[in-house]
Amino acid sequence: MKTQAAESAIEEKETSNSRSPEYDVAQIMGGLYGDGIIGLKGAFSREWVAELHDDVIAAYEDALKRPGGAVGRGSKRHYVEIHPEDISGFVELCTHPWVVAVCEAVLGPQYKIVEIGFDVPNPGAVMQPWHRDFPAPDDTITGRRLNSLAFNLTTVDVEEDMGPFEIAPGTQWDLPEQFEHGMFPPKSFYSRYEQRAQRKFPKMGDVSVRSALTIHRGTANRSSRVRPALVLGVDAPSANNAERHDLQLTKAYFETLPFNLREHLTYRIVEELEPIVQAHTIEGLMMGEA
Repeated sequence: MKTQAAESAIEEKETSNSRSPEYDVAQIMGGLYGDGIIGLKGAFSREWVAELHDDVIAAYEDALKRPGGAVGRGSKRHYVEIHPEDISGFVELCTHPWVVAVCEAVLGPQYKIVEIGFDVPNPGAVMQPWHRDFPAPDDTITGRRLNSLAFNLTTVDVEEDMGPFEIAPGTQWDLPEQFEHGMFPPKSFYSRYEQRAQRKFPKMGDVSVRSALTIHRGTANRSSRVRPALVLGVDAPSANNAERHDLQLTKAYFETLPFNLREHLTYRIVEELEPIVQAHTIEGLMMGEA
């Protein structure tokens, strides 16, 4: 006959097992603290991504018509921050079990989504310099902790001539000695990055996540096609990247969001969505903008 204590222990174990993570925390942590980038293939259907692609292109065309709607990230290359309501699939992306598992593992249970936007390397976009997206915070330089992540989702199948993303694994830990603005290493460092460099060729439906401190660059788009990539920025409580962004939600849209997503958003409620003037400029990437 089972005692009450034994029954409680069995119930607790079953409850614990039912909540066990679908994705391995050790692999997530090892990948992001090691190479600085990991991915999940086939996270979404191609049909889901095709609808997202149409929304991104429409938002891009609208942004180019507005002063400050798009910011140059090099010749023929732009970044556009958007409203969650501008695209289909925002909720599905933010609540995907892998996205949630990664955020909780690396940033902790109080993580906050601070940014949604996209990069567009157009035909003719040239090679970017090696860089970080912002200076390394004290958490990383002295504490050796990652306090922010950037998820990327391509809206097209990426081919060799479309300007694939290139990254130098492990360089998120490099101290920013001699880095211009804390972000741009001197050209004398380039040989090390080129020895490590990996080009990424994701397909529609794949999702990746990286530390934006890992040294990277966009390569030249020699094709006749655009290569949009959605960006989802997420912070730990100790990070301050929300200061560079403006996540707006109308009250009506906010009320449609599941509670477990609301608590992970840094946002402001507005009566009507306001045009976003891009605040996350990267001076060293703006030369020769289209």
